[in-house]
Amino acid sequence: MDTIRILLADDHTVMRSGLRLLLERQPDFVVAGEAADGREAVALAASTAAEVVVMDVAMPLLNGIEATRQITGANPKTAVIILSMHSDESYVLRALKAGARGYLLKDSAEADLIKAVRAVHEGRNSFSPAISRMLLEDYIRQLQQRGGEDSYELLSTREREILQLIAEGKSNKDVANLLNLSLHTVETHRTHILQKLNLHSIPELILYAVRKGIIS
Repeated sequence: MDTIRILLADDHTVMRSGLRLLLERQPDFVVAGEAADGREAVALAASTAAEVVVMDVAMPLLNGIEATRQITGANPKTAVIILSMHSDESYVLRALKAGARGYLLKDSAEADLIKAVRAVHEGRNSFSPAISRMLLEDYIRQLQQRGGEDSYELLSTREREILQLIAEGKSNKDVANLLNLSLHTVETHRTHILQKLNLHSIPELILYAVRKGIIS
């Protein structure tokens, strides 16, 4: 059985112990290390060859967002799940821009973490159900304020297909291989999708897809 190597990064010993107990109930999960601050998390992510990092957003010495940026910058294959008390969209967007693949609320970590670890390890994104609901409610409220206009209707069938694959974490090359398209064609479609939806980055596209219920 292939194992998933996990690093826990939280400045509270009790929280780390609880997460370790939860994770190590899974026969294919191995907690490879524990970090008590952001700088230690960055160092241990490299030295332990962790595949998944579970990162508290509020870390001493170097906060979880910046630690995530350094970890994913050094090794883009390392998947980071942010644990946070904050459910507002700005925190989620900052985490995604830093390279995080998952965003879980601390009060639902016990229920959602196992599924999230497996999802990000497979290259997908993962959010607490409460985060997905909040983003959807915000989106519906925005639609109502704009009189019900939905820019999603501007996308072609192919563009909607590519939107979902990108939001799920697939690279342009992955999308090209899956759909039997050239890399240039995928890049062109991606540019058109961002323009039509008035989005400016892939993290914003991922949030849009969660709001729309395209990914969860």
